[in-house]
Amino acid sequence: MIRPLIAGNWKMNKVPSEAATWLGELKEKLKQIDSSHVDILLCVPATHLTSMVAAQGFLALGGQDLSQHESGAYTGEVSAAMLKDVGASYAIVGHSERREYHKENDGLLNAKVQKALEHNLIPILCVGESETQRDAGKAKEVVIAQLHAGLSGVSFESSSDLVIAYEPIWAIGTGKTATADDAQEMCAAIRGVLKELYLAQAEGIRILYGGSMKPSNAAELLSKADINGGLIGGASLKTDDLLALVEAAK
Repeated sequence: MIRPLIAGNWKMNKVPSEAATWLGELKEKLKQIDSSHVDILLCVPATHLTSMVAAQGFLALGGQDLSQHESGAYTGEVSAAMLKDVGASYAIVGHSERREYHKENDGLLNAKVQKALEHNLIPILCVGESETQRDAGKAKEVVIAQLHAGLSGVSFESSSDLVIAYEPIWAIGTGKTATADDAQEMCAAIRGVLKELYLAQAEGIRILYGGSMKPSNAAELLSKADINGGLIGGASLKTDDLLALVEAAK
């Protein structure tokens, strides 16, 4: 059995002082449930990490992006070393919003995956198709191509060193959700590619579903064999919703 991962992506929400209060509330509520079966991760704005590092005892922290560069004259960028130094252990790479709004391509994302691994950060590589691509019958083709490109030349030791997040772009923040069977079909295809690339580690690599997972649909999605957790947007901003997802990941 793969240990589930519930990974919250706060995007550009809350300020650091709000985050500290929110964490205190979450910590108290966690005492009321059994969360021993699941790993909890929050990927937050880089400005929040220092104020949240005290939470490391009951959850992990991650960055929402990282630079492909080690250091230098790259104004506004956050390096892997910086994330690691303030307590992050994960970094999201290639979220659909980065691909769309910042025009990040597969070559750049491959460099970011490799930079994360160089600094012992676990990359969460996001892949997913648009509604147009799905309607054209090209969903698997698109996702598999993204996966091959993002992982080109990438090597690692343990299955816990890499996470893949399948996020159908048309389901992010829209209220639409892939059916559990459709999500499982794509995640199984992703697992197949991982077996081709990393035979020894593939069965243990966590694949997350990242398209509007919420308390009402989490249990069905998480019951599928190749869905090992969720990359959660809006629901991760509310402690009760996040805890409901934690409880669903059994």
